[in-house]
Amino acid sequence: MMVVRRAKSDGGGTITFFLALGAGRQTCRLATTYQTQKQAFSYFQKHRTEFERIARTRLTSGELEDGIVVLSML
Repeated sequence: MMVVRRAKSDGGGTITFFLALGAGRQTCRLATTYQTQKQAFSYFQKHRTEFERIARTRLTSGELEDGIVVLSML
């Protein structure tokens, strides 16, 4: 899995990660509410398995936005 961090102007950000699907990859984007990317990335790393499970479920059910699985932190 590869992870890319991006900051947003409102203090939140997005973490983009890729699910391995055999030889292919699926782009997933996680919107964060943390004030720093370090906090968001730390939370993501602790709960990565759960985010991957949710992303796979959404992919299977066809819940995509422009071909990307979109998730958000509560």
